[in-house]
Amino acid sequence: MEKSIGFLSFGHYQDVPGSRTPTAREALVQSIELAVAAEEIGIDQASVRVHHFARQLASPFPLLAAMAARTSRIELGTGIIDMRYENPLSMAEQAAAADLISAGRLQLGVSRGSPESSLRGYEAFGHVPADGETDADMARRHTALFRSAIAGDAVATSDPRMTGWSSPLAIEPLSPGLGERIWWGSGTRATATWTAEQGMNLMSSTLLTEDTGVPFDELQAEQIALYREAWAAAGHAREPRVSVSRSVIPITTDEDVRYFGVRAQQDSRDQVGLLDGVQSRFGKSYVGEPDVIAAQLAGDAAVRAADTVLLTVPNQLGVDYNARLLRTVADHVAPAFGWAPAHVATRPR
Repeated sequence: MEKSIGFLSFGHYQDVPGSRTPTAREALVQSIELAVAAEEIGIDQASVRVHHFARQLASPFPLLAAMAARTSRIELGTGIIDMRYENPLSMAEQAAAADLISAGRLQLGVSRGSPESSLRGYEAFGHVPADGETDADMARRHTALFRSAIAGDAVATSDPRMTGWSSPLAIEPLSPGLGERIWWGSGTRATATWTAEQGMNLMSSTLLTEDTGVPFDELQAEQIALYREAWAAAGHAREPRVSVSRSVIPITTDEDVRYFGVRAQQDSRDQVGLLDGVQSRFGKSYVGEPDVIAAQLAGDAAVRAADTVLLTVPNQLGVDYNARLLRTVADHVAPAFGWAPAHVATRPR
């Protein structure tokens, strides 16, 4: 299986000692600059996390459009957009516009969203679950309407007083192929199966909101296997894509040791705990000498099963630090699990 790698930035910003992203502007501009640097290295994808009511990236489409305007090859994604907060039709217009600017390079991760600091923050955005509906149900309803809209389905009717006739209306602009580049962020085996049935690509992170006692990578690999089985059973025509996220920090300089030397011992194993009242399993971090973590990732069952590996980056350390991190991964780590630089890759884009 041919592999892709990308970076995933949470876009933190805060004016604290050591931060190289003290302001929101710095977080946004540096996200663009890191996408440019990653493309020059040969990285395949630049993705951003979306959080509301936090000092992090929140509104992805202006940022993705700016990243698209400064790059020409690298895929641009989200991991993930919380669909509880989104107006599906407005999002469909913005997504199509950004995708057209990128010439079809968007890879949009969407989902119900992760635990957050706000209490029902989506209600402040004007979105309230219907009677008998959970917030997760609402996220799936929003997603269904969004996907219908980007596919060109009629979502409104023309006004005869203005047009002289009544006819169905689709959103504009449309971007052909965008519908095949939607990913659902899945935290369980059951939602992975549902994702396959819906015909969406699978995005799985460093957290699963279930635990069976097996190591994280094995549980995630089982999730991926169930997804692929359900995809085949559904009879979809195209081949799906699957991504996993990993925290990967090669230690090659004294600066790396200062920042992450202690973490190499603390986060070197899975963690299990309650999240939103659910027993969850968190994947370990890969921190250490490049050859050591290369061997560890080559043995990671889920990394082997996925076609795309997203590397979470410490964005508050700035563009130069993270570009060096990505260069080290590209040169000394990713080839161990089957990746080759984009300029010699054969998978069509």
